[in-house]
Amino acid sequence: GLTLKLLLVGDSAVGKSSLLLRFTDGAFEPCLKPTIGVDFKVKKMLVDGHAVQLAIWDTAGQERFRTLTPSYYRGAQGVVLVYDVTRKDTFAGLESWLNELEVYTTKSNTVKMLVGNKTDKPDREVERKEGLQFARKHSLLFIETSAKTQDGVQHAFEELVIKILQTPGFWDKSTEKQGVQLMESSARKDKSLCGAYCPLS
Repeated sequence: GLTLKLLLVGDSAVGKSSLLLRFTDGAFEPCLKPTIGVDFKVKKMLVDGHAVQLAIWDTAGQERFRTLTPSYYRGAQGVVLVYDVTRKDTFAGLESWLNELEVYTTKSNTVKMLVGNKTDKPDREVERKEGLQFARKHSLLFIETSAKTQDGVQHAFEELVIKILQTPGFWDKSTEKQGVQLMESSARKDKSLCGAYCPLS
């Protein structure tokens, strides 16, 4: 089987953990506690005849945990950017998340999806067309969801995986191996290189 690394990012309390719980366990908890650091779930699914195992990393949206996230971006094939359609500030915060992705994702062909969550709530502050415009501007997939009613959740992850499987260069594993070997040999020469990721100090 094939394992894909997916990442959920976005401001605190937009429903990242709820989306993950709904998708992996088919459950909804109205009072989930904020994620501390990072949560991790695995889900198997069949997409276009491919058996795929998804390793999904749910990151903390709170500012004080943001320093943890850079190392988790490495090697991610798909990133889900989540905002809350009832909170305009979480939509405004997407630019900084995108900037962070640009800095930390190692694959240039990482597939990104924008998800407007909590569509079940009546007090919407971000219209669907605003989400769509933002997604088009930044070449992101786009879908609106409700973790509560499960509307769009399964579809969101399926779309993302299909797009990853269609991405050119994704199946070309040999080039990745060469890259790793090069990095290893240069690291041996220079002991000062940091092992995981270098903090931008």
